[in-house]
Amino acid sequence: MVGRRSAPSVAYFLVTHALFFLLACRLSASQQARNYTFVHDARTAPEISYYDYIIVGGGTAGCPLAATLSQNATVLVLERGGSPYGDPNITYLANFGAPLADASPSSPSQRFISEDGVINARARVLGGGSCLNAGFYSRAEADYIRDVGWNSELAKQSYEWVEKKVAFQPPMKQWQSAVRDGLIDAGVLPNNGFTYDHMYGTKVGGSIFDTAGHRHTAADLLDYANPDGLTVLLKATAHKVLFHTRGTQEGGQNFVVFRDSTGAKHRAYLNSGAHNEIIISAGSLGSPQLLILSGVGPVDQLKAHNITVVLDQPMVGQLMSDNPMNAVFVPSPVPVEVSLIEVVGITHFGSYIEAASGANFGSFPDNDYGLFSPKVRTPQPTTQFYINLRQILTFIPKSSRSVSCRRSRQSRGRQRP
Repeated sequence: MVGRRSAPSVAYFLVTHALFFLLACRLSASQQARNYTFVHDARTAPEISYYDYIIVGGGTAGCPLAATLSQNATVLVLERGGSPYGDPNITYLANFGAPLADASPSSPSQRFISEDGVINARARVLGGGSCLNAGFYSRAEADYIRDVGWNSELAKQSYEWVEKKVAFQPPMKQWQSAVRDGLIDAGVLPNNGFTYDHMYGTKVGGSIFDTAGHRHTAADLLDYANPDGLTVLLKATAHKVLFHTRGTQEGGQNFVVFRDSTGAKHRAYLNSGAHNEIIISAGSLGSPQLLILSGVGPVDQLKAHNITVVLDQPMVGQLMSDNPMNAVFVPSPVPVEVSLIEVVGITHFGSYIEAASGANFGSFPDNDYGLFSPKVRTPQPTTQFYINLRQILTFIPKSSRSVSCRRSRQSRGRQRP
């Protein structure tokens, strides 16, 4: 039956549709690429170019470096992946895990299995691991800043510089509130409330997801860049750094050889200048890989692969390790809110206790939980789960929840996956 709308009904109709329009605009804007005039596909790059700084890797280190260095120099960033903007699997909290389960060649994550059989992933996208991880943000502890010799005031200013763009206070809904209360009841004390600082006990940390559930990545830090001084090339895979050694390299300049998505070769040279540098920030796996391909590494490995030795550095690529994690899955017949890491229990015995929830942890095909999967080979015990889960899990109805306990030698200021 069709009839005339009453005035209140019309008003309600207009208001709800106006809100829907505003929300749609906001969601649309969050997925659109920022107006970065300096970001280009590597296919458009000239065969030869010159810069004051060449940064290999546009991740959580490369993006802020590029933004700051571009203020007073010309900077090139080579990123082997694409843009995070416009990809709903990166943007929306509700889609967390989808990129990690995507094994296609265009995926922003590159799946690999370590030599001891542990499933892991490398980021392959502008913004690096901040496009894939669970978005927990925390500063380093004061002792670490002192021990490495950083200026504490400059470190504080740097943290604030980052936090203005990518860190938010999380909403703390039902599940994360239950986790916080359970940790406190289990004795992970004191209750430190919300803080970016690293503090023993239970705390609500920062999140790179805003209150609307939209991810903010290290690529957003390029908002600070001088667009006239920066060039970012996407889908640009660096193959080798050529170092000038006396009488060997043309022009006496160091340069990087990279290829675009068609396989075409390009060369990026450093401008003349004592302070100009090639900076390798390609991640804990990509950086040593590129150094070894460029002739810097253990001499026996270089010779075994017929790579010309530039410098014998026996520790390059050695002693790689990751923090072990034990994950406990609690399946549920009823839906539960999607939440990622917002609360953490920081213990004095060296482990972090974190939790996440949501149906997306059970949505991977063929029980493929990506980074949360068990080891491919027979698992070996790495750490103990110290907290009594009953005190946490009885706060809300059973649901799809994940609680993890990870051990670390020492905390660092970072976003943990």
